[in-house]
Amino acid sequence: MSEILDKLVDLFKWPAAVLAVWTLPAFFQSLDYFGFRNIYFYSLVGGFFLYFVGSLSMDSGAKTSMQIIAHELTHSFFAVLTFHKVKHIRVADDNSGGSMGFTGHGNWLIVIAPYFFPLFCMLFMVGVSLYLKFMPLNWVASVLFGYFIGYHVDTVASQIHDKQTDLKEVGYPFCFMFLPGANLWILGSLLAFNGRMALNGHGWEGVWDYPKLLWKLDIDNLYYLFYLVRHL
Repeated sequence: MSEILDKLVDLFKWPAAVLAVWTLPAFFQSLDYFGFRNIYFYSLVGGFFLYFVGSLSMDSGAKTSMQIIAHELTHSFFAVLTFHKVKHIRVADDNSGGSMGFTGHGNWLIVIAPYFFPLFCMLFMVGVSLYLKFMPLNWVASVLFGYFIGYHVDTVASQIHDKQTDLKEVGYPFCFMFLPGANLWILGSLLAFNGRMALNGHGWEGVWDYPKLLWKLDIDNLYYLFYLVRHL
C-alpha cells in the first residue's frame, strides 16, 4: 500500500510546486479575509512576539534539541500518513542533527514536510478545539497559538539553508518553487483558524474554507491572465 501511495504522491511533486508559485498572489489578495481588528488577532501577535522574546533567554542547546525533535517528528508524522512504519527517531548527542528511519522507499512529502508543516501548531489546534467543547473561548488561547506559530516560524527559518540534505534530496529548484507558497498557505490557514475560532469557536471551518478562497482567487487570476494575453 505504501509503495502505491508513494508513487501517487511523487506524481504530484511538480504540479504542487507550480500551484505553490501560482498561489503566491492569492495569499496577499486574501489578507482581508482574516479580520485583523479584534482582540484575538492582537493576542495572536502578542504570543508570536512573546516566543521570540522568551527564546532570547532560552538555553541554545535546549532550543536546538527541541527543533531537531520537532523536525524528526514531522518527518515521522508524514511517514505514518503515507502508511510507512517508523523504525527509529534519533538526536545526535552534540545536537548537530537528527535522523529517523522508516520502512519502504518514501516520497518527497516525507522529506520536505518539516520545512513547511507546523506539527505542534496542529496539535494545539486539536487540543483547543476539544477545550472549546467544554469551556468558553478566551483570548489566552490566541496568545498560546501565536507562541506556537512563532516557534514554527523560527524552526523553519533556522533549518532552511544550503547544507540541509533534505533540500538537496528533493532538489533546490523544487524547494525554491514550493516552499514559499506552501509556507504562506500554512500561515494563512493558521490565521484563518484563529479568525474563525474568534468568530464562532469553530476554527477548523476556517482551515477548510481558506483553501477554497485561494482556489477562487487562483481561478480569477488565471482568467485575468488569459484576458491580458488576448488583448496584447
